[in-house]
Amino acid sequence: MKLALAVLATTALATPATAGVYVNVEANSSLTGSDYTSTTTDVHVGFEGGNDTASFYVQGGPAIVALDGADESDTRISGKVGGSVAATDKVDVYGELALLTADSDTDDDNAWATKVGVKYTF
Repeated sequence: MKLALAVLATTALATPATAGVYVNVEANSSLTGSDYTSTTTDVHVGFEGGNDTASFYVQGGPAIVALDGADESDTRISGKVGGSVAATDKVDVYGELALLTADSDTDDDNAWATKVGVKYTF
């Protein structure tokens, strides 16, 4: 949460060239080898903004988790915060932090994921 606020505050200090609210519905399926294991469908509302050199987004909402062989799906909370910074005219550096809450019927921990990368445009 502190990271999300820091990204939001840092980008908000710059004059935004674009900003807005959006809806993002995304389904992610998992397989191990050829064995299907689950599909998680995120239904997120988000906000994005940025300027010529940096952009950010923050989104969250329900996540419907359907496990292979389960009789019912499980609804959890998920969210993502991320951003991108132009390192040069052709190189962007980006990152994302994602969260999926644990199944309330288990002692499992929340699931966290990160993504960091560099994008080169020809």
